[in-house]
Amino acid sequence: MSTLMPLTGDDSIKTWLEHPVGGPILRDLLAQSGQDAGVLRPVQRLAIKRLIKLSKGQFSQELVDELVQRAAAGDVPAGAGVAATAEASATSDASTDAAAAAPAVERPEWVERIDRGRFTGKTVIVTGAGSGIGRATASRIAREGGRVIAVDVSQERLDEFAAEHPDADIVALVADITDDAKVAEIVGAAGERIDGLANVAGIMDDMTPVGELSDAVWKRVFAVNVDGTMKLMRAVAPVMLAQGYGSIVNTASEAALRGSAAGVAYTASKHAVVGLTKSTAFMYGPSGLRVNAVAPGPTITNIEATFASPLGAQRVRQAMAVLPDAAEAEALAASITFLLSDDGVNVNGVVLASDGGWSAA
Repeated sequence: MSTLMPLTGDDSIKTWLEHPVGGPILRDLLAQSGQDAGVLRPVQRLAIKRLIKLSKGQFSQELVDELVQRAAAGDVPAGAGVAATAEASATSDASTDAAAAAPAVERPEWVERIDRGRFTGKTVIVTGAGSGIGRATASRIAREGGRVIAVDVSQERLDEFAAEHPDADIVALVADITDDAKVAEIVGAAGERIDGLANVAGIMDDMTPVGELSDAVWKRVFAVNVDGTMKLMRAVAPVMLAQGYGSIVNTASEAALRGSAAGVAYTASKHAVVGLTKSTAFMYGPSGLRVNAVAPGPTITNIEATFASPLGAQRVRQAMAVLPDAAEAEALAASITFLLSDDGVNVNGVVLASDGGWSAA
């Protein structure tokens, strides 16, 4: 009989849930807050210690340490002991057979690798820089030596971001990208040189099909996702053309590649972002500008979907049955900064699906 490997904070959530001792402990903890293991499915590949950051304080280091200690002591919750013991026994008894068969190999956790000189001497505007993909993108550029014009609608989020990078060259600016005066302020803050623009700011719709769509939802989604993106592209283009170079990366979405990822307003808006990207890449490519888009799949961000339509909820949730695990924002930042940087020198006019293979399904 083999001995079960001890669990640590570096083990994935999936490993914890499948462990005959750790699984019942973790499920019991979730049940105490009225949740089940399904809530962890999008992040199951991540190390359990990563929940400390993702939960924004709800899951503490002390709690991770307690889980590890309980698992090591075999402290299975009352009522789960018999099942856990039987499962552990079955696991041990089957170890010889399992060794002879091809075991399931757990996918290694991706680790961000910083190139500290990639953006040295460059100025990059990043919208939505206070949270999610925008924050991860701005952070990576700053840590790789770039000057970041960090734009967001929240002063609090920008202050938190800037505080995380006290030695970086960051200009934090509260601005609504649908406001022409604020767009001019953003470009003015960048100064005479603008090497890159990452249009990340965006909002979700309420998942309504066209027959139930309100004018208010349509106008608001297009104002932010399309008008705001266009206004910043229009504003930086003269600077980049005068320089003879520049890189723009727009944030599209899986909804720009298919019709089953959101409601009609969001889907149409992200298709429009692709049009903005391709047209601008074609027009200005010979002048030294590169314009690309990234189409994220499921990502852990602060953009939450609401379902105002029963039909929309039914159809979208049905399509999401083949949804891959959600990626962290840093994984999307890796795709965006690749296209922004000189590493993307020969890439222009593409829509890069950064979706864990969802678009291949």
